Amino acid sequence: MAAHDGNPEAGPVAPDLGWSLSVILRRWHELVESALTGLPNGTRGYQILSVISQGDPPTQSALAKHLTIDKTVMPYIIDSLETAGLLERHVDAQDRRAKRIVITPRGAAALAEYQSAVRDAEQQALGDVPPAIRAAFIDQAESLALSINAGPPPADACSDSIDGLTVSGVAPLR
Repeated sequence: MAAHDGNPEAGPVAPDLGWSLSVILRRWHELVESALTGLPNGTRGYQILSVISQGDPPTQSALAKHLTIDKTVMPYIIDSLETAGLLERHVDAQDRRAKRIVITPRGAAALAEYQSAVRDAEQQALGDVPPAIRAAFIDQAESLALSINAGPPPADACSDSIDGLTVSGVAPLR
C-alpha cells in the first residue's frame, strides 16, 4: 500500500491501477515524445512507421483501426509522413479505392534511429526497476494489450443508449 501524493501523513491507500497506469503512461509519453523530436506527429508517426515496417503493407483504413487512430485524422498524419519522405501511398492491386501504406528507405533509416531513442526513453521511464521485473512488466503489459486488442470492439455508449430509448407508442430509434 502506498500514499499517492507522497505524503506519509495521508496514510496508506489501496492499490489503484488507474492512477498507477496514468502516472506510468504520462512519464513514458513525456520521455518518448522528447525522443521523437523532429518526427512528424511524434508518437503517432512512430507507431505508424513501426507497423508499416513489418510484413505486408497495411491499408490506411486497417492501419487506423489497428492503432485506434480516428479514420478522419489518419489522412493528415499520413500526409505529413509522406511529405517528409518517410512513407508512400500505393494503390491496392485488388481494390483501387484502397491505399497501401509503404515505408520508404528514408523512413526505414529514420525508424531505426528513433527505435534506439525510444528504447532509451523507455528504460528511463521505468527508472530504477530491476531488469528482471522490468522485462516481466513489459511482457505482461504486451500480453494484456494483445488480449484486449483481439477482443470484441468496445461498446458504443451512444448506440447502447439509443437502443434502450422508446417513446410511448414509437419503436426504438435506429
